[in-house]
Amino acid sequence: MVQAQFTFTVNNGAITITGYNTAAGLNVIIPAVTNGYPITSIGDYAFYNSTSLKTVIIGTNVTNIGQGAFEDCSSLTSVILGNSVAGIGGEAFGSCTSLTNMTIPNSVSDIEWNAFYYCTSLTNVIIGDSVTNIGSEAFMDCIGLMNVTIPAEVTSIGDSAFVDCPSLTNITVNAANPAYSSSGGVLFDNAQAILIEFPSGLSGAYTIPNSVTNIEDYAFENCSYITSVTIPASVINIGNQAFTGCNSLTNAIIGNNVTSIGALAFDACPLTTVIIGNSVTSIGDWAFQDCSSLTSVTIPNSVTSIGYGAFSGCSSLTSVIIGNGVTSILDFAFEYCSSLTSVTIPNGVANIGYQEFYDCPALMSAYFLGDAPPDDGTAFTGDFQNDPATVYYLSGANGWGSSFGGVPTELWNPQAQYDASFGIQTNQFGFNITGSSNLVIVVEVCTNLASPVWSLVSTNTLDNFVGTNGTSYFSDPQWTNSSQRFYRFCSP
Repeated sequence: MVQAQFTFTVNNGAITITGYNTAAGLNVIIPAVTNGYPITSIGDYAFYNSTSLKTVIIGTNVTNIGQGAFEDCSSLTSVILGNSVAGIGGEAFGSCTSLTNMTIPNSVSDIEWNAFYYCTSLTNVIIGDSVTNIGSEAFMDCIGLMNVTIPAEVTSIGDSAFVDCPSLTNITVNAANPAYSSSGGVLFDNAQAILIEFPSGLSGAYTIPNSVTNIEDYAFENCSYITSVTIPASVINIGNQAFTGCNSLTNAIIGNNVTSIGALAFDACPLTTVIIGNSVTSIGDWAFQDCSSLTSVTIPNSVTSIGYGAFSGCSSLTSVIIGNGVTSILDFAFEYCSSLTSVTIPNGVANIGYQEFYDCPALMSAYFLGDAPPDDGTAFTGDFQNDPATVYYLSGANGWGSSFGGVPTELWNPQAQYDASFGIQTNQFGFNITGSSNLVIVVEVCTNLASPVWSLVSTNTLDNFVGTNGTSYFSDPQWTNSSQRFYRFCSP
């Protein structure tokens, strides 16, 4: 059945509008009744991409606005909803880029996913008192939205409901709401144990309250103005993509009780400093991917697993210390770390992933402290020619051959020689160091083995040769500064 403005269907004595004749006018009034039947529903995509449509008034019998009903109506400036509307479907007003204000009547209980996504001119929205659900990404990319008030009846807010709203500085929650609360404009659960969403428009440094135990997935996603975050000891979990795309975030201090850092947690953040607390047991997949300003990272002994691509694309990373508790480093974990020069793999690591250090052209040395893990021949491969890396292993370790991960191996076996070189010569104490050719040996010193504080004395390269071994003379110009001095050899 067709009438001038709309196409529609009749079912059980009620009309659902299914389409719109764009030639019928720029302003639409959907009546309560037509052809003797009440209009109760606007069907899925009924007005989709009606780019000339400017205003809509929805009649008092309509209870449901379907999925994508007005999506991509880019000239739509005004919508008046009747007081019978109970549900607004997913993407119902998505990409209505000219819509400036929206009043959601008290009759509405459900705002579904992406209902108002990319309404870039929307500056003000009034959410009716009967709304119980705000779907995931419901107001995503509403770049003009400045303030939101969550009514008392809302008991469910989906992931990223207000993500990418760079003008949003304040989320307020009705004090009578049993599920949610706000503090400083930030959205929490009622007990303020879960940080749910940080408004994208807030700027500067932020210290998470000590009541928080969990940072929800996507909580700070694309918050472009936050510069540093302090995560207190109360926090146990950092959710997936929690800080993804925070492109001004340079510092992150992660509390000592955090046990899990979620997938993509700090993806593409310009972090220069990250301190990982000593209770973290897992670093999620791609957790610090493309943190291109990060220069060094220390992974504490509590960590057992480093996820897929965890530090992929950290192009400024020159130093990484991997804790002794790590047993598994998954595929691509340090790929494209183009500034990384050396790495030490703890003796408990039983798994090295596919293309673990793929395309790390500055990587000269990888030091393995234990037996050889399974080798698929790709760990140190890359697009560059003549891969410079050498894998070093310790005497007594099992499973090592002439190559590993696509590069040659070498026994790391420096020894101090108690020969004619040992002792005081030219008013300096010294000795020869021998071992595999071209080994680079860091010599450190301390004065008290009971409470050692080690400091660097020199770096020696075994590039003089006796047979197939290398040798280098070490001397300590500070040998007279203390009554006793103890030396040890380390990798660079």
